[in-house]
Amino acid sequence: MDTQQISAPSRPPSPVRGDATPSSGVVHINSRHTSHFTVVGNHLAQHRELSLLAIGLATHIQSLPAGTKIGIKPLTERFPDSEARIAAALRELEVHGYLRRTRERLPNGRVVTRTCSYNQPGSTDAHPVPAPRRRPKPIHPAPVAAPAPALAPVATPAPPTPEVPEASAPPAPTAVTPTPPPHPASPTAPKPPPPPLPQPANPLPQLLHAATALLTDLHRHTPHITLTERDIHHLAPAVATWFERGTTPAAVRQALTSDLPQPLRFPAKFLRHRLIALLPPPATPTYQPAPLQNCDRCDRAFRSPTPGHCHDCTADEPHLLSA
Repeated sequence: MDTQQISAPSRPPSPVRGDATPSSGVVHINSRHTSHFTVVGNHLAQHRELSLLAIGLATHIQSLPAGTKIGIKPLTERFPDSEARIAAALRELEVHGYLRRTRERLPNGRVVTRTCSYNQPGSTDAHPVPAPRRRPKPIHPAPVAAPAPALAPVATPAPPTPEVPEASAPPAPTAVTPTPPPHPASPTAPKPPPPPLPQPANPLPQLLHAATALLTDLHRHTPHITLTERDIHHLAPAVATWFERGTTPAAVRQALTSDLPQPLRFPAKFLRHRLIALLPPPATPTYQPAPLQNCDRCDRAFRSPTPGHCHDCTADEPHLLSA
């Protein structure tokens, strides 16, 4: 028989030991962790109702040491996701029992948020893990000196008896004003509400249409500014107020898109601030002279709000009447 010719290359060796390599799908290459690891249950990693962001956020929170701040602001600084997405993921974890947030008032009046993370939702004996404390150093007692040998008591003369003065009335007690207890510190004052958006005095349809078109077209000039339909509907009256005060569309676009911060995370809030802070003053009314009139006597032109006689004819009118 002829020798069989083999042209196909042989299959490369499997990275997994043994014959457990699946024919398709993921292949796990696992290494044993000996430090810096966190145990996460499959009920979280393979949850059917949680979003991928909520699963990853729960895993991150369970890996943090006790006492770490996990508010929306610290998480936004740590991850590239927006505040709205992180807040929605935290609400998902609260609904499914992986997180619990409660507000407590401290003795000084300050209100704080207590956050408890559960690695096994629904457990009745779950308790928060306390923060580790440092062990106090042992205090070695000072060596005690040996007691001195007792000496024989020495007789001392008795002190002279003092003369007793005559009895007198006891002094009147002094009134002591009680010190009032200190008042607890007032809680943090709430932030003042933001100023309202300017509104046009005469909301003409053509002004609102031009304002909507300008806001819709901003992303063509500045790709960093992308507004939703709700944002455009909310900001259009403020842009119409700029138009009502005599500002051109080019000037409005320049005021809204120049010197943008990097990165621009909230375009709608940024435009709202500039529309309020950079609002031009209302246009001052211009002086309009009185219209021209023709004198009824000499047909000379003069300015007056009503028709009649000019200044010269009015001055000569008494002479004409006397004649």
